[in-house]
Amino acid sequence: MPSNLITPPKRKGYRKIADIPPTLLAALNAGEAESATLIEGLAIDFRVLLTAVAPSIPAEDIALLPLDLGITKRMAAAGALLLQHTGAESFDTWRQHQSDTVRGFAAYLLAAIPDLSLQERLEKIRPLADDPHFGVREWAWLALRPHIAADIHQAIALLTPWVYDESPFIRRFAVESTRPKGVWCKHIKALRENPHLGLPLLEPLHGETVKYVKDSVRNWKRDGGI
Repeated sequence: MPSNLITPPKRKGYRKIADIPPTLLAALNAGEAESATLIEGLAIDFRVLLTAVAPSIPAEDIALLPLDLGITKRMAAAGALLLQHTGAESFDTWRQHQSDTVRGFAAYLLAAIPDLSLQERLEKIRPLADDPHFGVREWAWLALRPHIAADIHQAIALLTPWVYDESPFIRRFAVESTRPKGVWCKHIKALRENPHLGLPLLEPLHGETVKYVKDSVRNWKRDGGI
């Protein structure tokens, strides 16, 4: 569902895992509720969630899903597991799931599909980049970041039209996904060495009025020292 406004959470979220009511945690683990804070998302047991939403995945394979890795690596592992057992064609099903975490899995499933061009990946990620949920939007750019970094010149060319989009979420994706240093991800060496390569993305946003996008632009410039 496209959005051009920053939508607040539908409910007040919890900021300590210990404070999350058992009924809410059960709903999050069943894929029946959206998280309202990062902490709620971190509280989800991916093995339980995958068992609930993708019962076709063998239990022994779900049991192998690592739980002791960082959150981005666990998201990638879950996305790869969904790809292995439900196929690339299931992407559209998962990207529309009511659970924001499952929609995040979809982003990583897309990233794991072999033999897709960068243009195809960006076209498919667009609904998740424009998702109303703050977490899904983060997973969208984080999942595709390695592909973007691997061909940064083409990525900048493909993403330049995005900075003119009416949705601030789409504009922000174009900037955040190409930050020279980035967050929770590897640096992009070419942009660290020559940050002016990113000017086609930054200059059109000089007069940006949405704080969500302005902050991303400011962070990009700080990363690049421009």
